Amino acid sequence: MLINNRLQLLLPILSPLMAIASALIVGASLILLAGANPIAAYTALFQESLSTYFGFGNTLTKMTPLLFTSLGVLVALRAGQFNIGGEGQIYLGALGSALIGLYLQGLPSLIHVPLALLAGFLFGAVWGGIPGYLKAKRGVNEVITTLLLNYIAVNLISYLVQNPLKAPDAPSPYTSLIAQSARLPIILPESLAHGGILLGLIAAGILWVLLVRSPLGYQITAVGFNPIAAHYAGISVERTIMLVMGLAGGLAGLAGACEVMGLKYRLFESVSPGYGFDAIAIALLSRGTVVGVVLTSLFFASLRSGANVMQRSAGVPVTVVYAIQGLTVLFIAISLAVEKRINK
Repeated sequence: MLINNRLQLLLPILSPLMAIASALIVGASLILLAGANPIAAYTALFQESLSTYFGFGNTLTKMTPLLFTSLGVLVALRAGQFNIGGEGQIYLGALGSALIGLYLQGLPSLIHVPLALLAGFLFGAVWGGIPGYLKAKRGVNEVITTLLLNYIAVNLISYLVQNPLKAPDAPSPYTSLIAQSARLPIILPESLAHGGILLGLIAAGILWVLLVRSPLGYQITAVGFNPIAAHYAGISVERTIMLVMGLAGGLAGLAGACEVMGLKYRLFESVSPGYGFDAIAIALLSRGTVVGVVLTSLFFASLRSGANVMQRSAGVPVTVVYAIQGLTVLFIAISLAVEKRINK
């Protein structure tokens, strides 16, 4: 009995680690099939992304949108809601911050930056709040609505940057540069790392306090565990669902805002290379913990950051990295099923 109890306590920690290790092992087999050395490939991958100045800066840059969006997925999961609309919420957040950066001129950075971030949060929150409202008031499955809203958001941004917002004489669809006063500062000189990663870590800390140390966090968790019991305990389930979906969208919207304000300085047609979908895997791997989201975001960011270096130095296609990400999700799903069986 004692062994079983210890095993149940360790499983939430061991399962993600085993999933990552299993994905890397299978990934090594794929690298071998590609005719490369797995040890050399993984060394190039993680050494470049974590131990070099510019590589680590690039990792932090890619970690920023992953962290914000994963926190959004996490807070929705704590309330029993599956938000797969992070991609669309990123696009809307990018639009909101870009509009403030483009059309509000002459403001000091102390005012302009918070306003642009707030616009990104609000645009994302509205986009997340739509499926939240439909779920709470109409019973519409949030998986369907968040998924469909992704396509609407992507095509909306595509239309805007090709037509009314397109920069004059631009060779491809993008807007003009946002104002200098609306840009996030670079935190590692001569690298791409910007202040968005610090904002993401602050957001993670605030969310941890909210979920673990506040009455609202208890309400969110209670709704996630048993909405019927939460209702009879006097908790407004409908309001909680709308709140968490709006908050989830707002966090993803900040991811898009940071991409515009800290990295690209303009709104492009392709805002995100799939960060919203990676965030789902990160949230699942984190096992519902904010600290887990931070660490797993760093892992996924390092994979993306070192992929090109691995291709150049070890001759391994970048697609192997995406295969490793997919395998990680597969193995975490298997580990969850095994853990459920053990607990029974």
